[in-house]
Amino acid sequence: MASLNQNFNAGENKGQTEEKTKQVLGNISDKAIAAKDTTQEATQAAIDKTQETTKAGWEVAQGKAGQVKEKGLEASQSVKDVTQEKTSQAKEKGSEVGQSVKETTESSGKDNTGGFLQQTGETIKGAALSATEAVKQTFGIAQNDEHNKKP
Repeated sequence: MASLNQNFNAGENKGQTEEKTKQVLGNISDKAIAAKDTTQEATQAAIDKTQETTKAGWEVAQGKAGQVKEKGLEASQSVKDVTQEKTSQAKEKGSEVGQSVKETTESSGKDNTGGFLQQTGETIKGAALSATEAVKQTFGIAQNDEHNKKP
C-alpha cells in the first residue's frame, strides 16, 4: 500500500507542478503581449510625431518661399520703375536737345549746323550713358574702376 500512496503523491505533485507551470507561462505570455502592445503604441506615437513635425516644417518652408517670392517681385517692380523713370528722363533730355537743335538751326543758319549736331549728339550720348549707369547701379553691376569706364 505504501507504493500506492507514493504513486498517488507523485501524481498529485506532478499535477500541481503542471498547474504552476501553466500559471507561470500564462503570466509570461500576458507580460509579453502587454510589452508588444506598449511597443506598438510607442512606435505609432513616434510615427505620428514625425509626420506632424514634417508637415510643420513643410508649412514653414512654403511660408519662407512665399516671402522670398514676394520680395523678388517687389525688387523686380522697383527695378522696372527705376528703368522706366531713367528711360523717360533720357527721352525728355533727347527731346529737349532735339528742340534746341531745331531752334538753333532755324535761327543761325545752316553753316553752323554740323558742329552743333555733333555737340548735340555728344549730349544725347552722355544722357544715355547716365541712364545706363543708373540702371547698372540699381542692379548692382556698375563698375567703379576708372580704367573700365569708356570715354
